[in-house]
Amino acid sequence: MSQDIQHLMRAGSLHLQSLPPLSLYVHLPWCLQKCPYCDFNSHALHGDLPEQRYIDALCADLEHALPLIWGRSVHSIFIGGGTPSLFSPSAIARLISDLRARVRLEADCEITLEANPGTFETDRFHGFREAGVTRLSVGVQSFNNAHLNALGRVHNRDQALAAVKEAGEAFETFNLDLMYALPGQTLAQLQEDVDTALALAPPHLSVYHLTIEPNTVFAKFPPQVPEDDDAYAMLDLITERTLAAGLHRYEVSAYARDGHRCWHNLNYWQFGDYLGIGAGAHSKLSFAHRVLRQVRNRDPRLFMDHALDAARPDRAVAQSDEVARSQLPFEFMLNALRLRHGFALADFTERTGLPITAIQAGLAEAEKKGLITRDFQRVVPTERGFDFLSDLQALFLADD
Repeated sequence: MSQDIQHLMRAGSLHLQSLPPLSLYVHLPWCLQKCPYCDFNSHALHGDLPEQRYIDALCADLEHALPLIWGRSVHSIFIGGGTPSLFSPSAIARLISDLRARVRLEADCEITLEANPGTFETDRFHGFREAGVTRLSVGVQSFNNAHLNALGRVHNRDQALAAVKEAGEAFETFNLDLMYALPGQTLAQLQEDVDTALALAPPHLSVYHLTIEPNTVFAKFPPQVPEDDDAYAMLDLITERTLAAGLHRYEVSAYARDGHRCWHNLNYWQFGDYLGIGAGAHSKLSFAHRVLRQVRNRDPRLFMDHALDAARPDRAVAQSDEVARSQLPFEFMLNALRLRHGFALADFTERTGLPITAIQAGLAEAEKKGLITRDFQRVVPTERGFDFLSDLQALFLADD
């Protein structure tokens, strides 16, 4: 690792005046079963959950990566999956304790855990709170039993309602996840889902359009989903209902009350840094003259074997590459343009080490097409830019 650090610290073509905030992502890859729409690195659980061995591997992975983030504080931790709530509260407590022992956490560090109603037991969420989790993200997706069945979810409406109720009792802030444009879903059914969710008074709501991703069951056996025009009408309804309930859309898929935005996700969208540990986890780390991306081994067993190999723990990292200078504008824009209030031009220079001229042509084209507004300080996507976000982001793709 010392040779790697020396290599990363050498002079280069980028010039970052300061390093961005740092987050930590921890991947717990197991689920009760694989959902047909999911393209995340998740694996159906067969047999006993190897809680302790996997946490041992996470700690070894983190220790090997520490030289990459030496001297930096962690502002947020996100424990994602998979279904992290399959892990017991005592295992999560051990994990958080082990993380605290190895990295310096900010006093107000946000610690989010993803949880599914299908793994919900009375007082389990309270156990996660006592373990040190400060924010829960509950993957409801729908309150309609027929739609939950079509999505392959292991919970039903009643379990979802009970889980969200306990999340509200156990946590000062929590997130509720919904999906729309589901197989066979009507506008009236979506309205019922949204109204049910809002009646539970979540301080943060994430709403995702169901997309058919490659290498999923839905890609092989495509379901009948609403037409694009119907999906747009659904999004309009979501935006209208959430605003009336006091939730403000601050990102393409995220709505929150004041003071309840997800700091971890904001750091992603603002092109901050994150160290990812665990099977299939991704990292983006900045240095004075370069930006590094890494990916861990996707297979949980292989990840554990490699991370716990004292002679070669580096084999847990499957891929490690510098981001090409030509790719940085697109990578920044892919994230920053998701934010409702856009980004400061100074942030582009600070986070990429590149001059504003690197995105000038793309900004001019986006403004001409009515996709952004801008002045000398800030760039903000318009309503049209939000509706056609992929087209807007594509304007910043590298030519090579």
